[in-house]
Amino acid sequence: MTSAAPEEGYERGLGSRQVQMIAIGGAIGVGLFMGAGANIAKAGPSIILMYALAGVIVFFIMRALGELLLYRRSTGSFAEYIREFLGPFFGYVTGWTYWLLWVVTGMAELTAAAIYINFWFPSIPQWVSALVFLVVLFGVNLISVKVFGEVEFWFSMVKVTAIIGMIVIGLGVLTLGFSDAGDTAAASNLWSHGGFFPNGIGDSLMTLQGVMFAYIAVELVGVTASESEDPEKTLPKAINTLPWRIIIFYVGALVVLLAVVKWTEFSAGESPFVHGFSKIGIPLAAGIVNFVVLTAALSSCNSGMYSTGRMLRDLATSGEGPRIFARLNVRKSPALGITFSVLFMAIGVVLNYVVPEKAFTYVTSVSTACGIWTWLMILFAHIRYRRAFRAGRLPASSFPAPGGSVFSWVAVVFLLFVTCLVAYDKDGRVSLYVGAGWAVCLVIGWYVLKARGGAQPLDQSDAVEPEYARK
Repeated sequence: MTSAAPEEGYERGLGSRQVQMIAIGGAIGVGLFMGAGANIAKAGPSIILMYALAGVIVFFIMRALGELLLYRRSTGSFAEYIREFLGPFFGYVTGWTYWLLWVVTGMAELTAAAIYINFWFPSIPQWVSALVFLVVLFGVNLISVKVFGEVEFWFSMVKVTAIIGMIVIGLGVLTLGFSDAGDTAAASNLWSHGGFFPNGIGDSLMTLQGVMFAYIAVELVGVTASESEDPEKTLPKAINTLPWRIIIFYVGALVVLLAVVKWTEFSAGESPFVHGFSKIGIPLAAGIVNFVVLTAALSSCNSGMYSTGRMLRDLATSGEGPRIFARLNVRKSPALGITFSVLFMAIGVVLNYVVPEKAFTYVTSVSTACGIWTWLMILFAHIRYRRAFRAGRLPASSFPAPGGSVFSWVAVVFLLFVTCLVAYDKDGRVSLYVGAGWAVCLVIGWYVLKARGGAQPLDQSDAVEPEYARK
């Protein structure tokens, strides 16, 4: 058991509506709004099936995480369960890898936001927009968890409302035939231009690595557990509504979009939703959609700053990171951890200056690799918990996963398959090179920790901000 220090001092400032919207927002991000363009160009209409398949696997992962979260209250993040069931080394690796995941995802979101700004202001360099957004969101996260929750609530509300509106408008175009796309919009667009698998099943499967990036952030509800008012009620509700969110926001939105505009008109480097509504020709529609996808990118970056600060504090209180990150500021926010993370996110600004055309591809591939590792560790921890529960060594969870550990094993096999796809893809392979370097750094860091006496939980008094910092 780790120390209860991570929860000590945190403000339970996230209400039910905020946790629900954070969960919904986590399922709607730049992976859909931006990344879907490249995936559609590769897979055609079959991308709908790929998002649906990945969505099923993500639901299995979330039910496994939900059972762990409610088998006993976490005092920190889900990395605590990985320490408990897989050992301190894997908890340490997962905690730092999840931190890297959100740092790199933040870079991707900043890159996407900068690209969206170019829709209105093409003369502004990408790196300038990325830097401005980085500074603004940094300020939001330093204030308090209540401000973070409220900002994220409204970000998510914009995304949800817009996606539903886009689906309704798309259905109107299909059924009533209005707009510039009315003459060519038809359900037959889903199979008439080379078939449902126009480039073959192989190319469709290769998009799974990009598709999985779209779902990164759904596990964020596991990080919010220690700051939500009633996790026993809000977490099961947030997780159980995930399939409906996937059906509506991913499958439903893509079915309507690809029926309104044929798949051959989409390409990488632009939002398929912005392009689709440009084709429809509704006045200001493309600009409105661009604002929505900009909101989605900023929402995900905002969540990244939130989660990295909490993960660094969890690592610090477990003796697996610099102990200075355990301190909270007077507003009960892990300000030092957030600041450290933002400094690394600034690398994304540099990438937008050096290689603006490749920045999004590189950072999303690294983020996907980190996400797969995190999900695998959650699944293996769940499998170990189920084994201990069946042996009578641990109590039952109030939110058991259906099928016990069966679907966790299914998800493990799927994620290993996606890892093989990443290794096969030329651009995606970059993430494995980065991952190898990251693994070397983590192993060195672990041996340094052991040489200093091992990873020891921090005393609670050390996790409280010193008196001089409160004044």
